[in-house]
Amino acid sequence: MPYVDVILPLALDKLYTYSVTDDQAGILRPGMRIAVPFKRSKLYTALVHSLHEDAPQGYEARPIDQVLDQEPIVFEDHLAFWQWIASYYMCTLGDVMRTALPGAFMLESETVILPSVKEEANEAELTDNQFLILEALQNNSALKVGDIQRILERQRVLPVLQSMMEEGLIQMKEKIQERYRPKWVKYIRVLPDYQTDEGLATVLEQLSRAEKQKTLLMHYFKLAGKLNDWISSSELIKSSGISAAIRKSLLDKGIFEEKKVREDRLNTELHVEKISDISLNPQQSQALANTEDHLDSGKVVLLHGVTASGKTEIYVKLAQKALIKGEQVLYMVPEIALTAQLITRLQQHFGDAITVYHSRYSVHERVETWNNVLKESPKTKVILGTRSSLFLPFRKLGLIIVDEEHDPSYKQFDPAPRYHGRDAAVVLAKSLGSQIVLGSATPSVTSYNNHSTGKYGYAQIPDRYKEILMPEVHLVDLKEQHRKKIIQGHFSVPLLEAIGETLANKEQVILFQNRRGYSPIVECTSCGHIPQCQNCDVSLTYHQYRGELRCHYCGYHETLEVGCAACGNQSLDTKGLGTEQVETELGTLLPDARVMRMDYDTTRGKHSYSKIITAFEKRDIDILVGTQMVTKGLDFRHVNLVGIMNADTLLNFPDYRAHERGYQLLMQVAGRAGRTKKQGQVIIQTYQPVHPVLKQVLHGDYKAMFDRQMKEREQFRYPPAIRIIRIEFKHKEYQRVQEGSSWFARSLRQEFSSNVLGPESPLISRLRNQYIKQILIKIPLEVSMAQTKNSIKRIQRSFNAISQYRSIRVIYHADHI
Repeated sequence: MPYVDVILPLALDKLYTYSVTDDQAGILRPGMRIAVPFKRSKLYTALVHSLHEDAPQGYEARPIDQVLDQEPIVFEDHLAFWQWIASYYMCTLGDVMRTALPGAFMLESETVILPSVKEEANEAELTDNQFLILEALQNNSALKVGDIQRILERQRVLPVLQSMMEEGLIQMKEKIQERYRPKWVKYIRVLPDYQTDEGLATVLEQLSRAEKQKTLLMHYFKLAGKLNDWISSSELIKSSGISAAIRKSLLDKGIFEEKKVREDRLNTELHVEKISDISLNPQQSQALANTEDHLDSGKVVLLHGVTASGKTEIYVKLAQKALIKGEQVLYMVPEIALTAQLITRLQQHFGDAITVYHSRYSVHERVETWNNVLKESPKTKVILGTRSSLFLPFRKLGLIIVDEEHDPSYKQFDPAPRYHGRDAAVVLAKSLGSQIVLGSATPSVTSYNNHSTGKYGYAQIPDRYKEILMPEVHLVDLKEQHRKKIIQGHFSVPLLEAIGETLANKEQVILFQNRRGYSPIVECTSCGHIPQCQNCDVSLTYHQYRGELRCHYCGYHETLEVGCAACGNQSLDTKGLGTEQVETELGTLLPDARVMRMDYDTTRGKHSYSKIITAFEKRDIDILVGTQMVTKGLDFRHVNLVGIMNADTLLNFPDYRAHERGYQLLMQVAGRAGRTKKQGQVIIQTYQPVHPVLKQVLHGDYKAMFDRQMKEREQFRYPPAIRIIRIEFKHKEYQRVQEGSSWFARSLRQEFSSNVLGPESPLISRLRNQYIKQILIKIPLEVSMAQTKNSIKRIQRSFNAISQYRSIRVIYHADHI
């Protein structure tokens, strides 16, 4: 008898086996979706993993419910990539499936209530609720649970339905429903009989007393022109301002005819002027030649080019070469914000052959992108996407470009799989036989170390395009500014003077402050009370424009009261600085300047990134205040000044990567200045002007930063000198998570001796009412990671066998780099 192993979108350690008929076995292939029963009668969408003849051990295989696809939606080599993700990042294939597939592909069943097939019930014996349900079923072939709730005007309806089912009055079945709905657009035109002059005269005479119908008809001719072509029905209604009822009247009279056309929701046409070829300078040409040589030898290539050196032009050249061979290109970026600018630049070279894919798309748009890639649509030759685009079903992926490869946004923290997009891209390229380029102006220490040890190829562009000078960096000592009492708000005199001079020259300014909101802390000056989140061990951030205190971790918020919640005194004061406060102070200091904020609060909408970036490009904004979003690869022609409000918050973070990331962020945001002709200017405000990282930024000395970081990490045993697995334990009871993590640490020490650190509380020890403990395992490079992970998983199985620890959530971060 044939059987099928399936991947369910659940956190199951093993594949689940079902029986299939011979006919089903003949059409099923790995990567196809099927509906299967699980958890009693509940139906889930599962993905076929493999077919075989071996019955499962320990349980009886149930038959599948139905086959949902005619062709696979995931290919076998991609399933192998899923398996690597699950194994390396210590999660389940179900976790990978939930992340990889658009949500509309993973259907769950819905309970449907049907009338009983037995004789009609005796109405005298029915309760009021039963009578109402049976009466509704007489007018409807089936009802959903939500329908029953509305009929009975109550939430708890399952007991009523259960009793009716036991009495044989109704049937309850599980039904799979497709969540994806294609987009159909209505088009209309005038019938050919009325497109001649004689026909038009006839119809106008017919409509002599129907002024609105005549007006709509004439508006149609205005839009359609002499060709009398099909036009969008909604466009006609919107532009004419006449109701759809008038259009229907013309359809009923046989003057208009209508058709429905299925259209793609994704339309990235921007009608940009296409660029035929790119002219490279000698440094770019040399970097391109070096890159191609390393790619041809099968190596991963690290392209290290300073900001505004023209890395994108090299990416375009490599992509064009791949497209000539008939291959697909994946261009990965860390932030959705970058797609807004890049899409225009890439369309200048690839036209309509480019598609964008990221998490801000609706489920329908993501399904359409997936299907377009699956069908090798001409518009998906180049995919521009964030880390989730790795899972698209590429058939002929020839090149992967990972831009800004150093960026921490490539790492997914929640939910599982907690993968790193850059590292996963390297593995995907190897498994598909694709070439891969990692690019950055400030490479990660890990990637640069891979070049130093010969693992990666390397190409460099040391200077900016067209010999433009790197920006001039100035450090401003905030201690000195405060001592002299010349600072205004949070703006030093040099920064304010530079902003004024820049605006006077009709140039633009970017101000970087890596914290959103108005102020991270509100403190009572009388009693010292600081409002805390009820669910997390963090202070609430004050958002002035909403007049509320908000937690940036769980979303809890409360209105800011006039008096202190502890002592009642009206003596609340704000501490610290956020982007909103920078914007407010600018409004006072420079009232004529046009200021806009770009942070999480102002970019929640689907197109909000594009609107802000477009407005800044059009010079409708003078000063752009932002968080990390403004540091990553954005190209603005008229920015001459970049100000960093406080560099110390980047450098004084308790993490071994703080100095590396601080250097990267400061260099990246500095790189937004002076990208055309005039040398830009960067002003960094700090209380530590002699800090070694700031000195490295001052001289743009990446090698000095790398050498210092490698020396420290070798000394204190941190990546890439060693590998680390971080294990988190979460539970709502502090004592339980303390005892459980201590038990786990003792078991790990028996296996790995002194390489286990912890358990310790992290910087924020409670999030969303869950207490957190964490353990670090340091693994020497010569030790097998696979064996180490197997040992950890074995310990976890013993851990889960202890009843009081079973409810503790165990989370693995397998690439703590």
